[in-house]
Amino acid sequence: MAFETTHSKEVGKWRTMWLDELGSLRRLSEQTLIAYDHDLEQLFQFLVGHFGEPVQTKHLRDMTPTDWRAFLAHKRSNGAKNRSIARSLSALKSFYKFLAKEGWATPDSLNAIRAPKKDQSLPKALTAIDAKRLIEDGDILDEEPWIAARDIAVMALCYGGGLRIAEALSLTPSDIEGKDGLRITGKGGKVRMVPMIKAIHDAIEDYCSKCPYSPGPKDALFRGARGGPLRARLVQLKMQKLRAAFGLPASATPHALRHSFATHLLGAGGDLRAIQELLGHASLSTTQIYTKVDSAYLMEAYLKAHPRS
Repeated sequence: MAFETTHSKEVGKWRTMWLDELGSLRRLSEQTLIAYDHDLEQLFQFLVGHFGEPVQTKHLRDMTPTDWRAFLAHKRSNGAKNRSIARSLSALKSFYKFLAKEGWATPDSLNAIRAPKKDQSLPKALTAIDAKRLIEDGDILDEEPWIAARDIAVMALCYGGGLRIAEALSLTPSDIEGKDGLRITGKGGKVRMVPMIKAIHDAIEDYCSKCPYSPGPKDALFRGARGGPLRARLVQLKMQKLRAAFGLPASATPHALRHSFATHLLGAGGDLRAIQELLGHASLSTTQIYTKVDSAYLMEAYLKAHPRS
């Protein structure tokens, strides 16, 4: 991609080096790198209008708290919510830490800006009936049997194991520990073990028996139609088709299956810390949001069923 219209070649060099470091040393996912790069490009686009010329190193070095507030106000006027602004600040602080390490700028003015509180939006889980229906009847579409089996196995991993879609698609044959466990590499390269229930094992076995490709021990288990690694977008498109077929809401996504996993475990009396480990959350506070989801489901059921509600 060309960025000459928004910044100088020197700034572009720092941009590329920063992203390379995030990918190689911190091992951030491709999706996170794309999001961080987008946040940085938004800053550059704003500064082109703010300073009236492509961004130079001096502009980055001379930024003041007033400049930062103007940028955030610009984002908010374009519809950015607290969560988006907080992530943007996190990305930009990371970029400035890199610049400081290279001796080109300091993050002092940016550190003076406090991130807004994130909007408290509860994860949207599916009902247990709908989640099971997606997996058990996910082969209703007119497609090749091995592709249907592949997508069912991926959805089974998201719902039956609580995996992120990226974690499911990065699974390799060597990550399968017999019939009982899965070795999952999550965010930041953190490895965790996830039990493999019979439904997951059977779905993977069915896919492997039908798949026309034979990935190596360290290759991605799930393959696309032409034999390359399966892309998340194809799974998302499959979910869109199944939503239409089953009359499910737009919130029924691959990630919603992970939310459903945690919500249904908690509702059945699962231990919060055990669920934290299964999900690969670094902080218990991240997992605690599911206690609110479970309470919300109970209240919804009460209001629908109680004769005096």
